[in-house]
Amino acid sequence: MNKEEFLQEIKKLNIELTEKMAEQLKQYADFLLEYNKHTNLTAIKTEEEVYLKHFYDSLTLVKIANLTTGTLLDVGTGAGFPGLVLAIVFPNLRVTLLDSNNKKITFLNECITKFQLPNVQTIYSRAEDFTRIHREEFDFVTSRAVAELRILLELNIPALKVNGKFLVMKGNIEEEIKTSLKTMEILHCKIIKKEQFDLPNQGGTRTLLSIIKERETDKKYPRTYDKIKKKELK
Repeated sequence: MNKEEFLQEIKKLNIELTEKMAEQLKQYADFLLEYNKHTNLTAIKTEEEVYLKHFYDSLTLVKIANLTTGTLLDVGTGAGFPGLVLAIVFPNLRVTLLDSNNKKITFLNECITKFQLPNVQTIYSRAEDFTRIHREEFDFVTSRAVAELRILLELNIPALKVNGKFLVMKGNIEEEIKTSLKTMEILHCKIIKKEQFDLPNQGGTRTLLSIIKERETDKKYPRTYDKIKKKELK
């Protein structure tokens, strides 16, 4: 997907970029690919892949949430996906980028300065350490991480305000949903929206979930990551 195709496809998502936003994304793509030559940030090596699998994919979250305002935490953001893309396109959204890889945080801080983004901050921390302290703070939490849904739920739900939404980005997720139902019950949250679609240009299948938090999270969650991974909530 080249830049022009990207701009056409996001119009179908009802997103219109200003010239400044389009230029910031172009600079982001260029800077990412150049930086990636000496620091491993992404397996993606071409501008076309960046526009499809990072930029377009990140913006598909508008299918399940109104992200024009509010606060959003992106857990395990990596090189800034989806959080930094959302911060560029929705300047009234206050975005916190969380990652435990300091090299990626360094890259993100350079991006924030380079693109002059006052609505973004970075946090260098493990997810469970951050969400154990920063409870009920965010309108949205998202994660494009590879962990199982039940693990992501316990890591992320504590950081959401009551009635806040956890925005999940996955491929095929049916089995993970089944194995996460008890976790959702214990953490007082439920799926309110599900969108499944194919990315353009045979980019693969994407499933998006919007999970609403209905009550405050018990302070014993999240557990340590080892415990979360080894033992399901029951």
